[in-house]
Amino acid sequence: MDNKFNDMPMMKAMYDYLDAQEKILSGLTNLMDVDYSGSDSTEKELVFEMDKMKLYHYKPRVAKPNKYPMLIVYALVNKQYMMDLQEDKSLIRNLLDGGQDLYIIDWGYPTQEDQYLTMGDYINGYIDTCVDIILERHKLKQINLLGVCQGGTFSLIYTALNQEKIKNLVTLVTPLDFSTNDGLLFKWGKYLDVGKAAEAYRVIPGDFMNMGFLMLKPFDLAVDKYLNIIPILDDPLKLSNFLRMEKWIFDSPAQVGATIKEFTEEMYHKNSLYKGEYELEGERVDLKNITCPVLVILGQKDNQVPPAATRPIIEAVGSTDKELAEFNTGHIGIFVSGRSQREVAPKINDFLNERK
Repeated sequence: MDNKFNDMPMMKAMYDYLDAQEKILSGLTNLMDVDYSGSDSTEKELVFEMDKMKLYHYKPRVAKPNKYPMLIVYALVNKQYMMDLQEDKSLIRNLLDGGQDLYIIDWGYPTQEDQYLTMGDYINGYIDTCVDIILERHKLKQINLLGVCQGGTFSLIYTALNQEKIKNLVTLVTPLDFSTNDGLLFKWGKYLDVGKAAEAYRVIPGDFMNMGFLMLKPFDLAVDKYLNIIPILDDPLKLSNFLRMEKWIFDSPAQVGATIKEFTEEMYHKNSLYKGEYELEGERVDLKNITCPVLVILGQKDNQVPPAATRPIIEAVGSTDKELAEFNTGHIGIFVSGRSQREVAPKINDFLNERK
């Protein structure tokens, strides 16, 4: 009896080893046939392009969509199809099903010829041009604007300077107060000398940027998650979803040196937008000029844009109709989690549909 009892841990270890081996063998076959389809698959058409930037219009999925179309402004550092990563977890599709008429900017992949682009070029140039095109297409004077992460910061700046063109503003996981020490990115950002990288590269490679993000949580992001893939190797669906996410993570555009240098110095170093001291091409940006309805959304577990960086938006804007919505999820979970489908998308739809 004692010998049998003493052998049980060894027998369990052997069983676990054989089970892992079986999963790995099955996984080799699955890896050969990974299905990446379903990513960025919601139907849309290209309506305008300028330099590397493209403006897409999604085909409405309801008979009578919101009168005011919405432009989505994503961050520069990743690709916008995170919002439409897979068919059953698509924030884009849920917004369309909720009655929104959506446009989205694809910033493209900058090359050396783009090295002199500034924040002014992105905001006063590309974003403003896209807004004007949408206004003309729909014969309107205002549209809705949704900004994501860094794109949300751009959207705050844009709305403050062009309030007359914006009906409602929604920000997702958007930083404003960069003085917080929550999260390594905000701790390190205050001391990063991006100017040296910008001077060396002119257009900083996406792989270089990715390595920086991996260093924020090296074990979790570079080791642990790949060990945790073993249990799903024999499940084609879960494996496809995991690798679809990995493909997006490493699909990182290069960053224009002049723009990222300006963003880092003005936001992380000086916190000038929050302080009311930021000037875009010589014009001071006063967030109190934002008077339209504003919905601010954050993830309570967000490690990339901590809640403390986002919550101050509510007090910074001049709107009287404004709301802060916090969800128990992380940065990516805002877009692809079950909670996103059940709570985040409906919240945005309700907010916009009540303010037509």
